[in-house]
Amino acid sequence: MSTEHEARRGQASGEDGAGPEQPGERAPCVVDVHAHVVVDAMVDGPDAVDADHATSRIVEGSRRLFVGGKELGSVVGEFFDPAVMLAQARLAGIDRLVLSPWVQLLPGEMSARSASRQCEVQNASLAAMVASDPLRLSALGAVPIAHPREATRVLDEACDAGLCGLELPASAAGYLGDPSLEPFWARAEARQAVLFVHPSTHGVGVPALEHHYLWNTVGNPMETAIAAATLALGGVLERHPDLVVVLAHAGGALPALAGRLGHGQRAVAAASGRLTEPIRASLARFYVDTITHDPRLLRHVVEDFGAEHVLCGSDRPFDMGDPDPVGTVRSAGLDPADEAAVLGGNALRLITRATGSTPAAAR
Repeated sequence: MSTEHEARRGQASGEDGAGPEQPGERAPCVVDVHAHVVVDAMVDGPDAVDADHATSRIVEGSRRLFVGGKELGSVVGEFFDPAVMLAQARLAGIDRLVLSPWVQLLPGEMSARSASRQCEVQNASLAAMVASDPLRLSALGAVPIAHPREATRVLDEACDAGLCGLELPASAAGYLGDPSLEPFWARAEARQAVLFVHPSTHGVGVPALEHHYLWNTVGNPMETAIAAATLALGGVLERHPDLVVVLAHAGGALPALAGRLGHGQRAVAAASGRLTEPIRASLARFYVDTITHDPRLLRHVVEDFGAEHVLCGSDRPFDMGDPDPVGTVRSAGLDPADEAAVLGGNALRLITRATGSTPAAAR
């Protein structure tokens, strides 16, 4: 997947001041692109989701999320207050968070009107969070992706409100491969919006995954790989080469399957999809975060996708997140320019493209 990337390596730090630190300069801005937040309006007030689905309660002086009447035990950090999230992130050496909704609060099977309303409420709250601290916050909004016409409208509204893109559940709309989404991809490319593909937690319907937490450790990476493969084989990235699609959890199982997908394209007619280019050319256009839980694996991911396509991420506030994403990157043995790009330069470049202005923290 790295054939196109060596020539672009020098662009990794962009023009945003986030390159390697020079004597007398401050350290580069470190950006966490994978940080989830629950906005108040989704769990309290007239637009809140069903209390059986999600609600919040104060327990021992802190606000907790409850699902189906039970506390969500996988939450190990702040989930509601971006100021507290920033303080916790700073302890891990992170300067800026790119917030995105908890994936279970992205609209599922509901009417276009209800789905659009749920997204508009979340996106307004996310935009207000960004406006309250633009030095340290960016955000990706929700989108009614199952309804393409509404999705395109919500995309424009989110970008106009100052969000840098949208979060997409991996298994939505036939794993994002539905041809009806073509106008959405075209608009997202034109807006230079960041599209963050995140597993929906139970998108792979295999009963064995309900044991041993496998729905998360194995099912989530597989769901992301399926979404990426359908996007690539559907020709979406070939038709829209400037589309910015970020895959959660370092691309999930995709890196391990790249060779098999390539052989399938060459050997089996049905495996070629709508592609006219080698599938590795499409796979190379994806961006991924750093959540590998293994610096050695992260180094391979950087080699596969190119350093300029890898973004620091934590998956806060969940137990399967990386509690020390900066340490993981710095333990991967990257050269200084690549390390600086992964830690923040790449993310700042994409945020700048999407919003039309350089984030103040990067100036």
